[in-house]
Amino acid sequence: MAKVLLVEARFYDHLNDMLLAGARAAIEAAGHSHETITVPGALEVPGAIAMAAETGRYDAYVALGVVIRGETYHFEIVSNESARGVMALTIDGIPIGNGILTTENEAQAIVRADPKHLNKGGGAAEAALAMLALKDRLG
Repeated sequence: MAKVLLVEARFYDHLNDMLLAGARAAIEAAGHSHETITVPGALEVPGAIAMAAETGRYDAYVALGVVIRGETYHFEIVSNESARGVMALTIDGIPIGNGILTTENEAQAIVRADPKHLNKGGGAAEAALAMLALKDRLG
């Protein structure tokens, strides 16, 4: 049984609740356990995963959060840099599923976060477990 850490950037409570529900259901359906930690924003997610990975307490990680385009360039920075940080950790061999949504508006985020629709939280958890299985297979 694997232990998965969900790292959520809790900014939009109602959207994060849906992402977490989908991720938790996917992990539990696969027979694994999970813990959740919360960070201030999407930019902090990769750092939290890196710190947690150093402890050796977790087998895989799920990055969760929502970034909705606003009126400034900040959206691009947060979207691009959080994705870059998660990807860098993935390339280093840490099994991560990236469920940080980057959307134009709240309506798009709702459809993607909702476990009854696109279920991106569940998909991110499944991706993390798939990468863990691949890591184990490759030895």
